[in-house]
Amino acid sequence: MTRTAADIIADLGTGVHIDGRWRDAASGATFEVHNPATGEVVATVADGGPDDAAAAIEAAGRTQASWGAVPARERAEILRRAYELLIERADELALIMTTEMGKPLAEARGEVAYGAEFLRWFSEEACRIRGDARRSPDGNTRLLVTSEPVGPCILVTPWNFPLAMATRKIGPAVAAGCTMVFKPAELTPLTSLYLVDLLREAGLPAGVLNVVCTTSPGGVVEPWIDSGIARKLSFTGSTPVGRMLLEQCARGVLRTSMELGGNAPFVVCSDADLDTAVGAAMAAKMRNMGEACTSANRILVHRSVIGEFGRRLSERMAALTVGDGAVDGTDVGPLVEEKAVDKVADLVDDAVARGAEVLCGGSRGEGPGFFYPPTVLTGVSADAELMSTEIFGPVAALVPFDSDDEAVALANATEFGLVSYVMTENLDRALTMSERLQAGMVGINVGVVSNPAAPFGGIKQSGLGREGGLTGIEEFLETKLVAIPVR
Repeated sequence: MTRTAADIIADLGTGVHIDGRWRDAASGATFEVHNPATGEVVATVADGGPDDAAAAIEAAGRTQASWGAVPARERAEILRRAYELLIERADELALIMTTEMGKPLAEARGEVAYGAEFLRWFSEEACRIRGDARRSPDGNTRLLVTSEPVGPCILVTPWNFPLAMATRKIGPAVAAGCTMVFKPAELTPLTSLYLVDLLREAGLPAGVLNVVCTTSPGGVVEPWIDSGIARKLSFTGSTPVGRMLLEQCARGVLRTSMELGGNAPFVVCSDADLDTAVGAAMAAKMRNMGEACTSANRILVHRSVIGEFGRRLSERMAALTVGDGAVDGTDVGPLVEEKAVDKVADLVDDAVARGAEVLCGGSRGEGPGFFYPPTVLTGVSADAELMSTEIFGPVAALVPFDSDDEAVALANATEFGLVSYVMTENLDRALTMSERLQAGMVGINVGVVSNPAAPFGGIKQSGLGREGGLTGIEEFLETKLVAIPVR
């Protein structure tokens, strides 16, 4: 019998999870989780505070030595079992995600598959942690280089990909032998709480993963940073919050990984295959209703093809069905909260006031839920606010350019550097532009670059470090040298 979202949520642990046990917040406080398609309350979750934070980090500290000594194969098998359970229960998890976050069920299932893959990838990497053994150049010393768990880690995730952002951090931490304290986003805690129960079922020992949901992130995360127990922070979220956390981490010289904001340029060259370019633009713009740091924020189109590209893109965007993500046939779900709709509406109104033309959409609807229609603007001026602000919504802003040099200059005219996209049929142009673009990732004729087997991360104000790929586990390891004289 198929379970409803209410049935699944009713079975969830919704307290704080410390040392293997669910319990109420120390203060007894709770907060509500809403369905953004209807505004209805779907769950009540424990609202953790400083006392809960202290208990969680102390549990992680007590458990670190024993967990770090667990053989890599055992850690790998826990992750593999968790991967298999996620795949087995993909429909349930997708339904929870859609209920609390809004994305259509088909897209939520895609996130489950993507998020699960991080567990499988790092289950394989757990047994491949590398070292080195050699003599020094003068021949007098044997140099043994080993890798050890960095220690208790603070994990902070955003609301837009509540499963994948969690598994992308938990996977390598478990593989490396680190204990964790984890703060999910308050808008979407249920997906993370489901994952906690699943990891327990897969065999993760008590005290390894401790979870505190809260409406006061500073009251939880800052005590973790200042605890003297935590040795690393991995954060995904906005650049302003990331800067603040870096300052706090400096006090204890904590290792940090930061995946921060984006302002991705999507460059359509004069020789681009327009069918490919429009398809890639749809993927880069409309994934997660545009609520993604990798979303194409500024679509830079060569003047010779901007008219045709805009026509084709607006036809595709206007044909999308907007509605409750849990309803079959929905292409575009609600934004996560009313403030998100207000922000998108203000950015569109500002662009139009500065001369942009609306090709489709452009005005918010009425009724319950936090919806904004897929929108295409063309002729967006350089001083429009959305050119320098992450839109985080279903709005495609088209800007003309006349040369590759101009396109690169426009693309790089931002403090961010997460991802860029280039549409061209010329290999030399593709490689040259990818070298010139100031971004940690570049997609050539594709609209999605994320892959668990590849490093994910940015430069400039878009962050520090990489997640996924061969380097993902290294973020959770310390290098140790053992020097032995040759006798």
